[in-house]
Amino acid sequence: MQAVSQKTAERTGWNPLSLIGILRDDTGNRLVETEVSPEAVLPIAMKGRIILYTRLGCHESKEARLFLHRKRLRYVEVNIDVYPSRKMELEKIAGDSVVPRVFFNEVLIGGWSELKSLDESGKLSEKIEYVVDEAPSFEAPLPPLSGEDDLSSSGSIDELAVIVKKMKQSIALKDRFYKLRRFTNCFLGSEAVDFLSEDQYLEREEAVEFGRKLAINLFFQHVLDENVFEDGNSLYRFLDDDPFVSQCQNIPRGLTEVKPKPIIEISSRLRFLSHAIFEAYASEDGRHVDYRSIHGSEEFARYLRTTEELQRVNLKDMPREEKLAFFINLYNMMAIHAILVWGHPSGPMERRKLFGEFKYVIGGCTYSLSAIHNGVLRSNQRPPYNLIKPFGVKDKRLKVALPYPEPLVHFALVNGMRSGPALRCYSPGNIDKELVESAHDFLRNGGLIVDLSTKVAYVSKILRWFSVDYGKNEVEVLKHAANYLDSSVSQALLELLANSQLKVVYQPYDWGLNN
Repeated sequence: MQAVSQKTAERTGWNPLSLIGILRDDTGNRLVETEVSPEAVLPIAMKGRIILYTRLGCHESKEARLFLHRKRLRYVEVNIDVYPSRKMELEKIAGDSVVPRVFFNEVLIGGWSELKSLDESGKLSEKIEYVVDEAPSFEAPLPPLSGEDDLSSSGSIDELAVIVKKMKQSIALKDRFYKLRRFTNCFLGSEAVDFLSEDQYLEREEAVEFGRKLAINLFFQHVLDENVFEDGNSLYRFLDDDPFVSQCQNIPRGLTEVKPKPIIEISSRLRFLSHAIFEAYASEDGRHVDYRSIHGSEEFARYLRTTEELQRVNLKDMPREEKLAFFINLYNMMAIHAILVWGHPSGPMERRKLFGEFKYVIGGCTYSLSAIHNGVLRSNQRPPYNLIKPFGVKDKRLKVALPYPEPLVHFALVNGMRSGPALRCYSPGNIDKELVESAHDFLRNGGLIVDLSTKVAYVSKILRWFSVDYGKNEVEVLKHAANYLDSSVSQALLELLANSQLKVVYQPYDWGLNN
């Protein structure tokens, strides 16, 4: 997925819900597998370039996107909230920063109202002919460049990281045996103390304390987590040499020499990028995702770069609301990332692998989609059809888990399947209200259907799989769900439950891709 960060933000300009094929990345790996589309929805081939300036939360920007899709016009979107420097560019070439603004090459077409007027008068065809036949001049606005206005690589130099980088180059890493197990790429505590004593001109006791400081900052750790750091024959391993960590999808190439930023700051930037991606590449109701365009976007490339900053963050003392919003948003973007890298899972074994083996490293620990869902957000509850909890009693991640399960997260976590909830971005300031809204949206739009004439409730299997989070039995689960239905339906459901007249049928779960 490193190749993604090299791409510009050129966006496909046709309806993503109709035009989906078998996508492959630069290495030939399958990205998305769906149906082949008819030629009628292919974009119009053009020599020129269409630039669409937008910003977050702008209704007319959404209308302009849909209009260009319907006209089969490929365009490059420049969101001036994501690229602040382009706001000044827009003011210079258009006279103000009002959005949306559409350019056909260097020609300013105007905003949403101008597009409609040109279309209604029949003059838009002439403009389209121009951009089809003419290549852009040097005066035409350019697409965003890779890394433009990106803060993910900025910050002060981490002096500890510089020392660790030198330490990695000086200490010979070897495979060693300890407690009848073989550990790869290890070093002895005494070897680290030798290096630190010589390199930092420290007494041996001082070097041990310095080594503990490096371990606390997650540069390395004991192979079995038996101690923080000691002089002697204990075995330690650099974080990126850990065989589990090295397989994580957000591990940077080489040691990052920029000081780790606070988790609240990184979470805020990831939330901002998620918002931009969902608004631009998902349908308005959040039920469909344009995976092809996300894969080629600069916003997604920036998201990937930002997730690399999670390697050594400190998750301690993170408020509940911040933690909820951070992990829900991260889960939803991780699921998109997983589908783009590994493809849509075709069966139960593939789904198990996607949810259990696609991982990020966060604060020195690895987190899969299942670990985030069942370990963190469900307060270390067993996943459906599993006998073992995600985190053992000595697992460091147990300290990150919420103190109690949050039942409404099931209506917020989007795993890329059609029967799942709608995609949206969650904010720490309104997280509880937004979760209630998501529960309303999911249950009132097919998640729980009550047929009063036949006295049958058709219920999403999500309520069955995670029933322990809602009640001790089926009646309690449905009573809990009734809180989020329309009042009339809720009252009728409760009456049927009270009279033991209700038949419950669980809906088939559609594992198809939500593209």
